Amino acid sequence: MLVGECPLWHAGEQTLYWVDIGGFTVHALHPASGAHREWRMASEPAALAIHAGGGLVVATRAGFVHLDTGSGTVADAVADIAPAPYDTATTRFNDGRVDAAGRFWVGTIYEPRDRQAAQMFCLEKGVVSLKWSGGMMNSNGLGFTPDGQAMYHADTASHRIDRYRFDVAGGEAKARETFQLFSADKKADDYGGRPDGAAVDSEGAYWCAMFEGARLLRFAASGELLREVKLPVKCPTMIAFGGDDLRTLYVTSASHGRPEAERERYPLNGCVLSMKVDVAGREEYAYQP
Repeated sequence: MLVGECPLWHAGEQTLYWVDIGGFTVHALHPASGAHREWRMASEPAALAIHAGGGLVVATRAGFVHLDTGSGTVADAVADIAPAPYDTATTRFNDGRVDAAGRFWVGTIYEPRDRQAAQMFCLEKGVVSLKWSGGMMNSNGLGFTPDGQAMYHADTASHRIDRYRFDVAGGEAKARETFQLFSADKKADDYGGRPDGAAVDSEGAYWCAMFEGARLLRFAASGELLREVKLPVKCPTMIAFGGDDLRTLYVTSASHGRPEAERERYPLNGCVLSMKVDVAGREEYAYQP
């Protein structure tokens, strides 16, 4: 992958989906058979959600679309849901996740990176609403606690993970508090990367991919670091729990724009990795149209 992102396990299909943002492609892998499929999109895909009516919802730079994964061609497979609610010259959708009520939350990345102008949007029954604006440049790390009472969110550019009190019924995130703050000094010997995509397991622990850190971190709800997993890729981007017991952890990664010396040291950059874990994840909620 150029920029592998948003791994998504579809339990009903026993299939892993993910995107290559820079490659404009949605991928699917059925691990049991090894069957692989892909769909080339018209604009960069970033976040994926299971669609309750079948197929996927894809958040692309141009907006939300429905991808019929049973169709043979992209021309027949893709149908518009809602156009992008931002200036596509400077902004695109990035990380996203569906909440327990079937809403698809997707934040943006503000590509000029000269101010904190990214936004958080929510797709609910075909209508896009703005949830908050500013305070971040690269929206990432969305996750919900098993009881649905809290939302996690990261701004990769600020090296910060926040936690919000979440109202499932009303679809509102309130009372932001800092959950983790990482060093932004890339020249420091102990620089460990910045928070990218994430997932919450069945025990309520928050797993985070550390971009440029070649590692995953698992945090308790209290903020205590429970586990660090070193990876053979420099820039992991997001994780997903899959397999029939949800104890296979899938990790996407990026290769685009990385220095030559790094590519030599990390030849698996851009690959999708997997590992077994002791604590299961949770099935993803489906978007309700």
